Amino acid sequence: MDILGMLGGGVWSAVFFVIALSIIVAIHEYGHYIVGRWSGIHAEVFSLGFGPVLASRTDKRGTKWQIAAIPFGGYVKFLGDADASSVTNELRPGLSAEEKRHTMAGAPLWARTATVAAGPAANFILTFAVLLGLILTMGIAQDEPTVGKLKPIPQEQTLREGDVILSLNGQPTPDSEAFAAAIKALPGTSSVAATVRRDGQDVVLDTPNLQPALVSSVQVKSAAVDAGLRAGDVILRADGRDLVTFTDLQNVVFNSEGKPVPLTVWRDGSTFDVTLTPRRRDVPTEDGVGFETKWLLGLTSGLTFDMATRNPGVVEALGLSARQMGDMVVTTFSGLWHMVAGRISTCNMSGVIGMAEVMGDAAKQGLSTFFTMLAVLSLGVGILNLFPIPVLDGGHLVFHAWEAVTGKPPSDGALRGLMTVGLTLLLSLMAFALLMDVTCV
Repeated sequence: MDILGMLGGGVWSAVFFVIALSIIVAIHEYGHYIVGRWSGIHAEVFSLGFGPVLASRTDKRGTKWQIAAIPFGGYVKFLGDADASSVTNELRPGLSAEEKRHTMAGAPLWARTATVAAGPAANFILTFAVLLGLILTMGIAQDEPTVGKLKPIPQEQTLREGDVILSLNGQPTPDSEAFAAAIKALPGTSSVAATVRRDGQDVVLDTPNLQPALVSSVQVKSAAVDAGLRAGDVILRADGRDLVTFTDLQNVVFNSEGKPVPLTVWRDGSTFDVTLTPRRRDVPTEDGVGFETKWLLGLTSGLTFDMATRNPGVVEALGLSARQMGDMVVTTFSGLWHMVAGRISTCNMSGVIGMAEVMGDAAKQGLSTFFTMLAVLSLGVGILNLFPIPVLDGGHLVFHAWEAVTGKPPSDGALRGLMTVGLTLLLSLMAFALLMDVTCV
């Protein structure tokens, strides 16, 4: 489903970004709220957004729930707080001993620490839940490589839905791992000898190359998405060269050194020409711990059919989700380290404009891509909030660690000074990210 296409207009990139950010912020702040409530800290205000209040209601516990006009953030204001930062050690005058226990400043250290840490933890839970939901909804490939829905291609398909692929060019494919290895080993020829199990019998077929220059997905913030290419397109020619496999397309693009590449594209039985200019990108290496720089159009390859899927058990799905999330964490920290070390470009950093473009492009690709990017953004927000910068949750946790070691919290004067420094750092970081949005292609 092309959500963005149905609605039309680039303004909807901002709309989907606000939707995604509102979900992430609401979950983050709810983490603070619910753990604070469980640990005896009363929340006076739960706000989604800043500025003028658009709508509000007060629940039976006395918490005011509100939606404000500026949708880029939110906060929970606890009892006794002078403001929404919940940092100062000063208590509001006139509170009884019982009321002091229900404030952030008057609560035990364990309660304050748990309440602060619950925000980023909620973002991590959201990421895990979205990944789990996608796996349970979409399924995973069957253990034996089995043909699912056939994709339209210019050549005639000889495979049929339900065929179990036993070998490719004589290389056995008993499972998905062996099938992936056989696909990788295929020569750059227009046809492949495939042995399949069909209706209980082994059949030898001469089938079109299973991995032509067929687009499986279009990456966000890429030349391809800007040009309107989409999943299912088949690239017939690139820079005047006939293409047989997706590798042929990669070689043309990699060797272009950023020069415009004319393409002839097949879509639904007709062809059209388009010229794309590759963009220099730092992409993770296969091991996920390093990066390499390549010229890319923003296309990913696909087979001439969808793999038949099965519904995994809950335990298996939990394991797969944990593995995916672990890979995302490794890639995120690897990217941060390489950026700080100057090994990859700071253009990999995105500000508000870049994130809005990402969510808008993700919406163009469909619900699964949108929710995948939602999971990525939620993970990023959780990790960012753990940075030891005052005004962020990580800074609060550093203050609590100081109190645990010394037996007393930092003075209010020190807190105010550190908060000013932290706010300056955060605003500088946001301004730099916004600059990257504007100056980087």
